[in-house]
Amino acid sequence: MKVKKKFLFIPVSSTKGIGEYMRSLIIADEIKKTWPDSEIRFVLNRQANYADKCPYPADLLKDTPTKQVKAVNDILEKYRPNFAIFDASGRQSQLKKAKQIGAHVVFISQHEKKRRRGMKWGRAKLTDLHFVVQPWFVMPEVGRINQLKLKLLGKSEPECIGAVYTPPNQQKQQQILTRLQLKQNEFVLFSSGSGGHRIEQQLAADIFYLQAKELFHNTGIKTVIVMGPNYPKAIAHNDEFICLPSIDNSDFINLLVASKAAVLSGGDALLQSISLGIPTLACPVSKDQPARIEVCKKLDLIVSANAQELANGIKYLLQENTMEALATKMKQSSSTNGIHIFIKQITNLMTN
Repeated sequence: MKVKKKFLFIPVSSTKGIGEYMRSLIIADEIKKTWPDSEIRFVLNRQANYADKCPYPADLLKDTPTKQVKAVNDILEKYRPNFAIFDASGRQSQLKKAKQIGAHVVFISQHEKKRRRGMKWGRAKLTDLHFVVQPWFVMPEVGRINQLKLKLLGKSEPECIGAVYTPPNQQKQQQILTRLQLKQNEFVLFSSGSGGHRIEQQLAADIFYLQAKELFHNTGIKTVIVMGPNYPKAIAHNDEFICLPSIDNSDFINLLVASKAAVLSGGDALLQSISLGIPTLACPVSKDQPARIEVCKKLDLIVSANAQELANGIKYLLQENTMEALATKMKQSSSTNGIHIFIKQITNLMTN
């Protein structure tokens, strides 16, 4: 199916988190794979560490796009995309501008507060598709008032599509395992996310690094830690375990699916891990993560610990009966990769 379309990605773009940008990048790659003739462009904050590394053409702003209303509207006017994809970003006036130039507007929310924002009357009437990148079991039902509002507008409820990630590939998995001299199911993967978050003034990545080091020293289990693209320090060389500055989502997913278990923050990687059936310990590193972690823990899909309890949490995670119990629950969760639903719905918009 050859359809030449223009896509403009407008994710939240900050110096701390990276989840919205990474998710947009994953979707952009899948769009390019599905429709090779498509044109793709990003709008990013130039202060974000990843801004100048974006593999697609990008307009760089002095702040996150939501705060740069005129600049984004000028880009929309000049680029005139067929699809404007706002990932947790955008003002109502920016969505209105996108509709004025004839673009389909797609809004992505990642928690209840953002979902409510996307269902406000002025925004909802301008939005063609609203995806919630959480499994259905993490999100509460849409309230009756919002249900009525959407019905009056002739709009569907936001669709929970689950975590979005690059599907694992066995050949790529073997290549990265060979490169890092790892064996499947014989290492634990650590990642605190972007690398820019702090827990009580200490970088979360440093806390995870120390725990990866301790696990190797105490048990001999191989450990791999991804520090994250926003990690502000030089990466310390270590011959005892593998420390990576950052890797793309494809490599991360292939490492994750090959791991024995994972120690992660409560962002997108946690939901990806559940979808892939990997036993996981979650530790919150930002204010939106504790609620998500708590829901997953109550469903017995993960174990959790705060920063001070990580060592004991890891010990508990790696017990055989804990791993088996988590694996059983994850198989029953019906959590899927949202990228397939996203592409299907975009295809429907193209053809209708």
